[in-house]
Amino acid sequence: MDLVTLAQRPDVPVYGIPYPPDSPRFMEGSLASLLVRGRRVARLWPHLVVALLDGGEPVARGVMVPFRGRGSLPARGWDEVAVWAAEDALDGVAPDTACALEIAVHPEHQARGHSSVVLEAMREAVAAAGLASLVIPVRPPDKAAVPHVPMGDYALSTRPDGLPVDRWLRTHVRAGGRLEGVAPCSATVQAPLADWRRWTGLPFDRDGAVVVPGALVPVLVSVTQDFAVYVEPNIWVSHPVAGVPRA
Repeated sequence: MDLVTLAQRPDVPVYGIPYPPDSPRFMEGSLASLLVRGRRVARLWPHLVVALLDGGEPVARGVMVPFRGRGSLPARGWDEVAVWAAEDALDGVAPDTACALEIAVHPEHQARGHSSVVLEAMREAVAAAGLASLVIPVRPPDKAAVPHVPMGDYALSTRPDGLPVDRWLRTHVRAGGRLEGVAPCSATVQAPLADWRRWTGLPFDRDGAVVVPGALVPVLVSVTQDFAVYVEPNIWVSHPVAGVPRA
């Protein structure tokens, strides 16, 4: 196995790694994600895109963007960081922090520890870039099984060994990550009901909160106004960067 960045190997088709077939399609409706599309990140920040290669083929990736910290981590999490990174790039502001937008493992290579390897490579890439911090608005996938549980309560749920109940949060904690708090409105998808029906196969024929497979919290629906809004909470996690003492 080899670890590379797109700056080192721009020929690697890192964005060709597919998402699992059960990944929620409605997340493609995120407008903020358009600011940090793969081709833009690859062009602007190839040194912050990490790929794990198996026989020369990418089997996992980690994608980050840089930004200048604005004090505390934002309540609007993923969406706000995408805007900050775009703003700073347009304004020529020097960044001091990296934020991971995603860590993806090929569905055929799951449960092999690849995500932990990629996390370590991401920390090394952040240090090499001269940035002081690595933060991640983590989307804990197991939360979808309990959509009505507040994210704050879910984040505090631990096993007898003290590790988080959520498998993805456990991966981060085992890798040295520290849970910093909840971003209550980290990712927002707002769209007409026709889009939601196409994404989910559900009728969306009543007002109120609707539980959607793969969603961490219920989707809020207005049949009268012909739209639905999904406001996803994430959990902020910070990771140590080589040569930078933790606060």
